This record gives sequence, structure tokens and C-alpha cells, in this order.
Amino acid sequence: MPLPDRAQIRNAAGQTTAEYALVILAAAALATMVIAWATHSNAVGRLFDTVLQRVLGSAG
Repeated sequence: MPLPDRAQIRNAAGQTTAEYALVILAAAALATMVIAWATHSNAVGRLFDTVLQRVLGSAG
């Protein structure tokens, strides 16, 4: 079985890097959408309020 030449190895490495970059971009876009939704809907504030109420309720 012949070994791949350097150009083929470089192309494969470049393709892998591009795929990782696309995955990171997609994850960043999804995170941005979730943060925008949570900020607009006040979901994070309600979550913290609920957690604090439960913690304080079980402590007292």
C-alpha cells in the first residue's frame, strides 16, 4: 500500500481545520441565540430567583 504524499496530508489537515472552524462558528451562533432569548425573556433572572427560593426554603 503506497503512502500518501505530503500534499495529500496537508490537504487533509486543512480540511479538518476548516471543519473544526465551522463547528465552532455554529456553536457560537447557537450560544448567541440562546443568550439573546434568555436575556429577552428574563429566563435567567427567574431561574436564579427559583434556585434562591428553594435554597433559602430548605435552609430555614
